[in-house]
Amino acid sequence: MPVPGWTPPRRPDWERIEGRHVRLERFDPARHAADLHAANRESDAIWDFLPYGPFASLADYRAWADSMAGRDDPWFVALIDLETGHAGGIASYLRVDPAAGSIEVGHINLAPRLQRSRAATEAMYLMMGWVFDAGYRRYEWKCNALNLGSRRAAERFGFSHEGTFRQATVVKGRNRDTTWFAAIDRDWPALKAAYETWLDPANFDAAGRQRQSLSDLTRPLLVSRDPAFVTG
Repeated sequence: MPVPGWTPPRRPDWERIEGRHVRLERFDPARHAADLHAANRESDAIWDFLPYGPFASLADYRAWADSMAGRDDPWFVALIDLETGHAGGIASYLRVDPAAGSIEVGHINLAPRLQRSRAATEAMYLMMGWVFDAGYRRYEWKCNALNLGSRRAAERFGFSHEGTFRQATVVKGRNRDTTWFAAIDRDWPALKAAYETWLDPANFDAAGRQRQSLSDLTRPLLVSRDPAFVTG
């Protein structure tokens, strides 16, 4: 299939993206590490499927953060919850391949108070939006095949399941089968509309309860790509 007029996009280069509920900032341990360590202490379970952590002390977390900040790949951002003004999560772009037009989102780690929030969903929307607006053709999501929460999140966010790599790696002394998901550029217009419908204030009642779930909005898109799709 020819790709007329396409040129490789730039690497991630932004410092800040502001949304209604969240602000994404280039990860800076001096500004973000204390907030993130305090928020992450609410539950050690958030580290179960990551190759690092938990961190017993702020000094330990700061040492890890200093080793990650400023890298080109992975390229980390902090998620600032605009309701509290504090960092409550982190994510990154990685496996950045402009020549192929491919990039992955990963190292997602959200403190319990940020999980399943409008801020967290908006953060994924903003990160995906930058990717496709910059001209990338493919946006990947990978996770441990046992991480059912991450698998459900990928489908909720509109990523299509593409298969499982068995015995892909070893993490913390245990085998990891890796499940792959992806969205591509021609998926983005419909996904963008789904996210914006879900994030619209009219989609929430006075108590903050959603009227329509994001899964209800993205599931028809997944089915249209693959009629055999059945959500987990």
